[in-house]
Amino acid sequence: MNIVGNIIWIVFGGLIIFLMYVISSVLLCLTIIGIPFGIQTLKLSMLALVPFGKDIVNKPNEPGCLSTIMNIIWILIGGLWISLTHFIFGLLLSISIIGIPFGIQHFKLGMLAFTPFGKEIR
Repeated sequence: MNIVGNIIWIVFGGLIIFLMYVISSVLLCLTIIGIPFGIQTLKLSMLALVPFGKDIVNKPNEPGCLSTIMNIIWILIGGLWISLTHFIFGLLLSISIIGIPFGIQHFKLGMLAFTPFGKEIR
């Protein structure tokens, strides 16, 4: 199911989401201040390309409160809007039975887009 789900995901919009995240990641990495945020959007792009069969987990040994501070900055800069967009797409796709698995993947992307620092994709 994971392979079929990922192929359908890529064909019907996953590739576009992936390219948008990669472009924003490259643009963020152009400045020194934006590099940590660019790395996180790159993490989002990898999940946006093939979300089926992937899980988001908290990093077990995240030292200090740096990830919390970076998440707060991320939310204020744009993470809230990215997360809301994925949440709205998830709701729209969950209206039909066929779209429920794709809606669940948008909810997963929305959770990672809200607080990406201190998280890991497995």
